[in-house]
Amino acid sequence: MQDFVKILGLKHRREVAGKSAIFSGEHFVLEETDWYLLNLFRLWWHYGISFLRLQMWVEEVMEKFMRIYKYQAHGYAFSSLEELLRSLGGEAFVNMTQRSVAESLLEVGVTQRFVDDVIAAVLRSSYGQSVLVPAFAGAMSLAGAQGSTWAVEGGNKLVCSGLLKLTKANVISARVTGISLHRSEGRALYQVHYESPEGQGSAFYDLVVLTTPLHPSRSNFTFDNFDPPIADLPGSFQPSVTSVVHGYLNSSYFGFPDPKLFPFTSILTTDTPELFFHAMDNICPVNVSAAFRRKQPQEAAVWRVLSPRPLDKPQLKTLFRSYYSVQVAEWPTYPRYDAAKALPPVVLHESLFYLSGVEWVASSMEMTAVAAKNVALLAYNRWHQQLDKIDQKDLMHKVKTEL
Repeated sequence: MQDFVKILGLKHRREVAGKSAIFSGEHFVLEETDWYLLNLFRLWWHYGISFLRLQMWVEEVMEKFMRIYKYQAHGYAFSSLEELLRSLGGEAFVNMTQRSVAESLLEVGVTQRFVDDVIAAVLRSSYGQSVLVPAFAGAMSLAGAQGSTWAVEGGNKLVCSGLLKLTKANVISARVTGISLHRSEGRALYQVHYESPEGQGSAFYDLVVLTTPLHPSRSNFTFDNFDPPIADLPGSFQPSVTSVVHGYLNSSYFGFPDPKLFPFTSILTTDTPELFFHAMDNICPVNVSAAFRRKQPQEAAVWRVLSPRPLDKPQLKTLFRSYYSVQVAEWPTYPRYDAAKALPPVVLHESLFYLSGVEWVASSMEMTAVAAKNVALLAYNRWHQQLDKIDQKDLMHKVKTEL
């Protein structure tokens, strides 16, 4: 993603300072302050050295994950998600997609209390799920929670629209309804059927990349003439609701009767059954000028509330003293990780590739970008019969040798 931003001449949005806290439904179990050393002391006082063990674990995972950028820079690709993971961290990385983040962290000495308070809050905020999500997805989420996330000035969507324009692709504004397999001179040829306001149509392609989930709850097109047939993949998606509320925060609900004294701009929550939301934060506009300042806590501000279901009026009145407007977006955001049994394939047919399966390893824009480049390299290497660039072992040694 960083490379895309540079290529397109975009800028990072200016960061606006703000403090976070973790709410249990009755009180804040952990509060961030303006002083770094005090924050470290509070972490140590409540959880011992668990936060250090967590940091070491995440850094080890991320250090190995960063190898993918070197591999891809040298043109290497992988025909399955398992092979990609093995090239980065061996069988341990594959196993991290099958065991929970809680189990992995407890194994390295992180306390149960730290998992219940801090890890659960981060995962509820990012994935809307519990500490039972797979360890690899959890590591990616926890890495982002350590302050390394960023946004694009003008909105992250500028990356997508900019790349599409840069490729000069011929975009057909239509909904794909199915893919049929044909043969031409011994090669597979794919007929993509689609429908648009102008009517139905189709086109033939040598290579096809699918970027929509092939799961029963999300898939709405067919595969014809494939033997064996391509079936829906197992698993389901986690519904998520984002409510953007312009109003006055009810700070009394969080233990601050005087709203002027409420210091937090981001509120995470523990896995408490009574809590009806996962997280909420005071959001900034996509363009942040040098003169921009957050609203004072007693003033009306724009808050984003993440919840498993749409908020009803009593719940909105619990969080806000009053509000001007509420905008709601509801969609199946992330895979339901506790339903995952095996990783989806990358290759569905000879030259028919599947991109969205990477979400079952970890779901983020960066992971999707990495998977997209892997599919592009895989398709290129297979088309040009460069088989020595696919699923190679001991790549760290090969890369060093090439250098």
